[in-house]
Amino acid sequence: MTTTSTSELVDAFHNRVLPKPQWTHEAHLIVCWSALKTRTVNEATAYLRQAIRAYNDSVGTPNTDTSGYHETLTRYYVEAIAQLTGESVEQVQSSAHCQRQSPFTYWSRDLLFGTEARRDWVDPDLQQLPWREGD
Repeated sequence: MTTTSTSELVDAFHNRVLPKPQWTHEAHLIVCWSALKTRTVNEATAYLRQAIRAYNDSVGTPNTDTSGYHETLTRYYVEAIAQLTGESVEQVQSSAHCQRQSPFTYWSRDLLFGTEARRDWVDPDLQQLPWREGD
C-alpha cells in the first residue's frame, strides 16, 4: 500500500466514511500502525477502543458480546505492532505476529471468541506472548 493510500484509508476510517467492505484485517493493521506513530501503547489502545466502536456504529455493525469491537484482539495487535518500532506498514503486514491467524498461537478459539475476551483483556491460555515473557 502506498503512503497516500495508507493516509487516505486512515482518514476515511477516522472520518467514518470508509466503506464497510474495506474494513479488512489489513485495514485494521494500517489504522493501528498509524495510531502508534503518535501514541503510546496505552494511548493507541484507548484511541482504537473508541474509534473502532464509533466506526462500527457508523456502518451498522453492533458492538455486542458476539460482534463488533474485540478488546483482546485489539490489544494483541497494538502490542504486536508496537514491537515493530520503526517498521513500515508493509513490514508490519508481513510480520508473523500480525497475520490474521497469529492470535491462535496464544489463545484457544473458545477463549478468544468468548464474551470475556471481547469485553476485556484475557491472558493467553496456550502460551505467553513473547513480548510479555518475564512479566
